[in-house]
Amino acid sequence: MGDNKLAKRGLGRGLSALMADMDLSTAEPANPTRDRTMIPIEQITANPDQPRRSFEPEALRELADSLKNRGVLQPLIVRPHPQDDGIFQIVAGERRWRAAQMAQLHELPVIVRQLSDTEVLEVAIIENIQRADLNAIEEAASFRQLMDRFGHTQERLADALNKSRSHIANLLRLLNLPDQVQDFVKEGKLSAGHARALITAPNPALLARKVMEKGLSVRETEELVRKQINPDEQGKKPARRQREKDADTRALESDLSAQLSMKVSIDHGGTKGGTIAIAYKDLEQLDQLCQILGGHR
Repeated sequence: MGDNKLAKRGLGRGLSALMADMDLSTAEPANPTRDRTMIPIEQITANPDQPRRSFEPEALRELADSLKNRGVLQPLIVRPHPQDDGIFQIVAGERRWRAAQMAQLHELPVIVRQLSDTEVLEVAIIENIQRADLNAIEEAASFRQLMDRFGHTQERLADALNKSRSHIANLLRLLNLPDQVQDFVKEGKLSAGHARALITAPNPALLARKVMEKGLSVRETEELVRKQINPDEQGKKPARRQREKDADTRALESDLSAQLSMKVSIDHGGTKGGTIAIAYKDLEQLDQLCQILGGHR
């Protein structure tokens, strides 16, 4: 899409519109031969508000070696610098720009876009989310930033980023954990699954250390949390014990309830399967449910 169309939309045009304008997974525009241009590397500068602050030196060196041999195949997305004429500010692709400097390249392929400061930050966060090495806490923090700063809902994020709403909801719940537990996830000492199981625990930091010390599985961690919440049930037979639903099951119930506009309850029995119960209010809702199940929405 051309820059005039971008300018007309102005601020607040929404995440989906930004994603439609540029596919950040490839950074290729709708018409690459028309929009792509070469700019001297000294005329390109970093975005000071880029949410990503750390760049792994070894990974940059590997990328620099690749750029020396193959060149920069994926163009950067830039905008005219708001203060300096003839200078372009990076919107997406700072890692490639840094590696290109290490490779001593003289010019880089870019796509120039007219974007506001708000849109630049929004695109930078989106690019950050698409990093393969992003841990669950970093991804959740990026989702929260998009929601708090730009008013995006979980549904809009799920649609625009091609992720399920339950995935986004589950990650956002991790931000309710104590900082120490979040740090364990960032450091790779605790998986996102373990962390989700600890969300409802009365003392998640203490249990997190116990999980790491004993090398407990996610299921064992869930059982440990259940015993903390319901200590009186420890002596009862497992078959007669009311199971506490995990975060994933509750999120899935919420998703289905929202889609059907009916209360949905899931009783998941692990490897042995389970049941789904859907409550309808009247015959009209029952008819609607039958149409949905029959593929006639």
